[in-house]
Amino acid sequence: MSKPALPFSPCREVGDMLYLSGEVPFADDGTIPEGIAAQTDLVLARISRTLATKGLTLADVVSATVYLTDKSDFGAFNVAYAKHFSDPLPVRTTVIADLVVPAKLEITVIAKLPA
Repeated sequence: MSKPALPFSPCREVGDMLYLSGEVPFADDGTIPEGIAAQTDLVLARISRTLATKGLTLADVVSATVYLTDKSDFGAFNVAYAKHFSDPLPVRTTVIADLVVPAKLEITVIAKLPA
């Protein structure tokens, strides 16, 4: 995992929990794919990669906060998001917001570390 250019940690362990910073859909080459489904898939792949550095998967996620820039993307986002999670699903809050990057969404998660 590379150190971010901005002053924040990609993830931080506190007790038995792992908190991830918000993730946006930048591909490794710096581009952002078109469409909410592709962006959702990329963000969750990036989150998965960060979780894997701590031996975790998306199955360990207990909470997700999603920031969408366009309310009309909510349905397509839900379809893409649902492909990545199974029961028990994480709790989730979804907010419509402006982002500081030209992307359609940002997601941050909290995961449970193994005992």
